[in-house]
Amino acid sequence: MWTREFRYRPILLGCWQDGHDGDDSKQSTADMTAFVQNLLQQMQSRFQAMSDSIITKNILSMGNRIDELEQSINDLKAEMGVEGGSPSPSVPSKPKVEPKSGDDSA
Repeated sequence: MWTREFRYRPILLGCWQDGHDGDDSKQSTADMTAFVQNLLQQMQSRFQAMSDSIITKNILSMGNRIDELEQSINDLKAEMGVEGGSPSPSVPSKPKVEPKSGDDSA
């Protein structure tokens, strides 16, 4: 990809300078600019791929959790004797109140 090998050494104030004379300074600046732009593009691509991966993983995880919740609801319905296998929960009906026996004879 790059035909020119970069060997930079630190100088004052944390700046970088390659080992070439002042004649090549404009070319070196252009090369360094292209190198940094390429590096930033690579970082952006990797960040985007990682973000997409995280979002996909979260969506799949939420789908699995919803499936587990639906299964739990169906299991609870079966335990209660409610028929029907609708995947979405419905409003539970009120239990029947049985009349009290004992004090009604008077």
